[in-house]
Amino acid sequence: MKRLAPAPRPAGAAAPPPRAPWGWALGGALLGLLLVGLLAAPARWLAAGVARASGDMVQLTDAQGSLWGGSARLLLTGGAGSQDRSALPGRVHWRLRPGWGALALQLRADCCTPSGPLGLRLSPRWGGAALALADAHSVWPAALLAGLGTPFNTLQPQGELNLTTQALSLHWQAGRASLQGGAELTLRQLSSRVATVQPLGSYRVQLQGGETPTLTLSTLEGPLRLTGSGQWVGRRLRYSGEARADPGLEAALANLLNLLGRRQGDRALMSFG
Repeated sequence: MKRLAPAPRPAGAAAPPPRAPWGWALGGALLGLLLVGLLAAPARWLAAGVARASGDMVQLTDAQGSLWGGSARLLLTGGAGSQDRSALPGRVHWRLRPGWGALALQLRADCCTPSGPLGLRLSPRWGGAALALADAHSVWPAALLAGLGTPFNTLQPQGELNLTTQALSLHWQAGRASLQGGAELTLRQLSSRVATVQPLGSYRVQLQGGETPTLTLSTLEGPLRLTGSGQWVGRRLRYSGEARADPGLEAALANLLNLLGRRQGDRALMSFG
C-alpha cells in the first residue's frame, strides 16, 4: 500500500514546541542529588563502616566532619559484647580523596604521628585489590592494647610502641592475600601490672613480606628475655617462642611467665597457630 505524505502545514501556522527532555532532566537531577549526598556524607558513615569491618574491635566515637575529611576518637575493644576497651589520647583526623583508579587516605593522630600523617592508597584491580602504606614512622602507647581483651587486659602493658614501615602493601587476588615489604615494631620500656620488676625491657618485632611472610621477636634489653619466630601459612600465623627471666629474677617474674606460656623449668614456651 502506498504511504500517504503528511498534510502540509498551513502558511503562517506556528511550529509545534519541541518536546522537553524529561528523561534526561530527571536523570541529571538524580545524579546531582547523588553527588551532593556523597560530598555531604557525614563522618558517622565512615565510623559505621570501620566498626562493621572490624567486628566492633576498632571504633570511631564522637565522629565530626564528613566522610571525606573529619576527626574522631579511636577506641579499641575486645569485639561485640566485650567490656574491654581503651581509647587513644586525643583525636584521629582523616582526609579521603578519590583519584584515578585509587582511593587515597591520610591519617593523623594527635598523639602518635610526629613525622606527619600516615598515607594509605587502595587500588582496585581485576579480581582483587591492593592496599599500600607509605613509608612512615609513628609512636603509639602500649596501654591501648589492653582494650583488645585477652591476654592484654590481664597484662595491662605500659610503654611505647614505635612502628616503622617500608614498602608495606597487602594484595588480594582471586580470594588470596599476600604481603609485600616490611615493618618493624620496637616496644620500648615495656612494663606490666602483673610484674613487680619494672620495666621488663625493650623488644623488637620484625615483619617481612614475601611468598611466605615471616615474623621474628627479639630482646634488645631488660630482665625479661623474649625470643620467637613465626610464619603465615595461608591465613594463619604459626608462631613459637620462649620467655625467660634473668638469673635471680625467676621468682619475681614467675606470675608473668605463667601467663605468657607453658612452663618448662625456668622458661615459658609460647606457641599458637
